[in-house]
Amino acid sequence: MDVRQLEYFLAVVDHGGFNRAASALYLSQPSLSQAVRALERDLGSDLFHRIGRRAVLTEAGRALIGPAREAVRSLQLARASVAAVHGLHSGRVDIAAMPSQAIEPLTGFIRSFARSHPAVSVRVQAAFTPRDVTELVRTGASELGLLASPAEVTNADVRTYPLPAQRLVLLSPPDGPFPPGVPVRHEQLSGHRLIVGQQGTGMRKFVDDLRSEGVALTVAVETEHRVAVLPLVLGGAGLAVVTESWRGWAERSGAVVLDLEPGTSLRVALVSRTAPLTPAAAAFLDNAIAAVDKHRL
Repeated sequence: MDVRQLEYFLAVVDHGGFNRAASALYLSQPSLSQAVRALERDLGSDLFHRIGRRAVLTEAGRALIGPAREAVRSLQLARASVAAVHGLHSGRVDIAAMPSQAIEPLTGFIRSFARSHPAVSVRVQAAFTPRDVTELVRTGASELGLLASPAEVTNADVRTYPLPAQRLVLLSPPDGPFPPGVPVRHEQLSGHRLIVGQQGTGMRKFVDDLRSEGVALTVAVETEHRVAVLPLVLGGAGLAVVTESWRGWAERSGAVVLDLEPGTSLRVALVSRTAPLTPAAAAFLDNAIAAVDKHRL
């Protein structure tokens, strides 16, 4: 068994099959299949059920994911640590981020980090709930994560770095039902159509809580594609509750952004692996925390 075989195995897992994994790795599909077969022979167990063109993980395959990610990350850490002796002139930071936090504060973090470390690339992986983020970090699929949650983030499997909270606001089309500049009380949403994300997000929980409290709003659209929310609002499909990070983008696009009363905020946090970070990830984390501390002064 070697690390390259484990990388190939994880590529099949992450891309959902041999053909897409082979394309991502710039390998022929037979070469990838041969490498995974060799790994299975070394381990004495099948890792995938081959069902037509589909590859479904076996129990042994599921058991291998965590150790494989740890082994690959450990090798990356070793290589990056040696390279960093001569300065941080290369490398990559993998960070999982929820959509709203990918607007801000992640954009600002990346902008600041790029000025200090222009040779290091950043790969942002999409995650849609706090649990998705912590799971990607816990398993080693990403070294860092950025999330927002209604409650304080407490997870022993990751390290947590609290960031400034983000208020929830209401997006409306320019000809919407509420006057610009006037806060909207929760009960005023009764009778209106809202566009919401999927279960597990703080913004969705806010809307669901309003309904459970008797606010007779209607869920007009439920979408996992967060980039569709603003076009849907501008197109008149409904209103949307989002975080403050959307304000600049939404106003530039022509939407009206309204405060909600009483105010409600989501807790935002950076999370990292409990295992040692690569020098690039450690530098990104330090840079982000320093930027937040500077802003607080």
